[in-house]
Amino acid sequence: MAITQERKNELINEYKVHDTDTGSPEVQIAILTEQINELNDHLRTHKKDHHSRRGLLKMVGKRRNLLTYLRNKDITRYRELIGRLGLRR
Repeated sequence: MAITQERKNELINEYKVHDTDTGSPEVQIAILTEQINELNDHLRTHKKDHHSRRGLLKMVGKRRNLLTYLRNKDITRYRELIGRLGLRR
């Protein structure tokens, strides 16, 4: 269920703001989105896995808080990230 280190490095390289960036809101949101998508696929087949569902809800809440922070800090970065990730259709 967890994403591989290779996939995480790809996401970091794709969404980083500067060369040594690993923890900007964009990177964190991209990684959380990937994990959320994988958990959604898992829960489609394992409908009664409530422990993983709780983890999914915690991740969604964390991503929502990061998105709110980014929206309040810089609206253009927020809109660009939303477009790239395909959120808020």
